[in-house]
Amino acid sequence: MHRVCSALALFLLVSLPALSRAGDSESKSGITTDDIGALKLRSIGPALMSGRIADLAIDPAKPNTWYVAAGSGNVWKTENAGTTWKPIFDQYPSYSIGCITIDPNNRHTIWIGTGENVSGRHVGFGDGVYVSHDGGKSFKNVGLKQSEHISKIVVDPRRSNVVYVASQGPLWSSGGERGLYKTVDGGKSWELILGKGEWTGVTDLSLDPDNPEVIYAVTHQRHRTVWGLIDGGPESGAYKSTDGGATWQELTSGLPAEDKGKMSIAVSPLKSDIVYLTIELAGRKGGVWRSEDAGASWTKMSDYVGGGTGPHYYQEIYCDPHRLDVIYHANVQLGRSSDGGATWENVSSDHKHVDNHAVVFHPED
Repeated sequence: MHRVCSALALFLLVSLPALSRAGDSESKSGITTDDIGALKLRSIGPALMSGRIADLAIDPAKPNTWYVAAGSGNVWKTENAGTTWKPIFDQYPSYSIGCITIDPNNRHTIWIGTGENVSGRHVGFGDGVYVSHDGGKSFKNVGLKQSEHISKIVVDPRRSNVVYVASQGPLWSSGGERGLYKTVDGGKSWELILGKGEWTGVTDLSLDPDNPEVIYAVTHQRHRTVWGLIDGGPESGAYKSTDGGATWQELTSGLPAEDKGKMSIAVSPLKSDIVYLTIELAGRKGGVWRSEDAGASWTKMSDYVGGGTGPHYYQEIYCDPHRLDVIYHANVQLGRSSDGGATWENVSSDHKHVDNHAVVFHPED
């Protein structure tokens, strides 16, 4: 494909000047502008230059309908399980997408957080939060325009107007709108309910499935420069709220006391007292921790962390909704543990590229 594209580009560069001089008449090569006009570009879906898939969501009522957020290629929708695709976000300012969420109360309401949340030099930034109430036919920007990198959006399963947004904040500079934000009016206004310093944002959150007033969130202190990444600091930590984000308690019992890097947190959908936490430590160390008492205390299960370019690029954890203590770790290879994080195996990827950034489960299978 690369050679074909290069040949086409060279043909256009060489031929178009000659054609412009010749007008509509035939050039010496016998090719006319009408011949060029027959070459029309068409979209073939989120492939090649769309790059990483940052997030995806499956319609719970129509599981063949997926919304896919590309890290550098906007938002795509399929209604036939990936056979054909339609871009639905091209007319909006941000091309980099961090996350996408379907309202559990209304399948036609789609929330998008712009700006991919990884720490590489190549990452694009966004301009806030968007919402659609017509299944992606149109979107409206509802604020947090200075967030730049949004990692996760969660809708309260009881009330559609209550939405939480985890903003990591600007990558190359301090400040911006970073931290955990909450709206109780569907995005008309936002309140910062968990914030730290000017370099620290919230990189993940999880609601208790039995009591959505219980919220877990992890903060990440970072600063990207041209020469390197300051990935971690004393303001990185794990937090819990039992009152919808009004107050917070830092979770420390059994967790490492040193400066931490990127983390991810997930509550078991089968037994909400069980919580999983991935932690990056200095020197590409760290691992997976597990709590059996809703975060009050933690046990380290293994040294498993993100590989490749580093945990800052991966480090997301997902719970199997059907099997207790089966968890997945988005990584260079997709890691799977069947014993709560103690041992790990790689999910087969013979027919796909490595570099995993998101996992989603079919609601009925």
